[in-house]
Amino acid sequence: MSARGKARKRALDVLFEAEVRGEPVLDMLEQRIIQASPPVGEYAAELVRGVQAHRERIDELLEEYAEGWTLDRMPIVDRNVLRIGLYEMLWADDVPDAVAISEAVLLARDLSTDASPAFVNGLLAHLLELKPTLIA
Repeated sequence: MSARGKARKRALDVLFEAEVRGEPVLDMLEQRIIQASPPVGEYAAELVRGVQAHRERIDELLEEYAEGWTLDRMPIVDRNVLRIGLYEMLWADDVPDAVAISEAVLLARDLSTDASPAFVNGLLAHLLELKPTLIA
């Protein structure tokens, strides 16, 4: 796994843990940075902060375009994988869109249900088609 792939996994860990525990994401991030076990690298922290900064818009888009699914109904892993993937597609200029989608699909394949990779790929690919109209 690449360094950025590991960072995405670590960012997912922080987002997931914060959601499961019902704690503020940025507080959880700071706790994990201090504990450093496992370490939270710069890119992982950037992803968590970026997802949180754009969380309202990200969730709005996921809710609107996930046909037949509400955010609450999605597995927590999928929801946060999608948040990271969409953040990278829309706001991380140094990440090619295809890489953002591919990495999100890999995380879903490794950490979620059998149906998750296809769901993540389909939703992010659809949002990529709409990308020029999504950035508000």
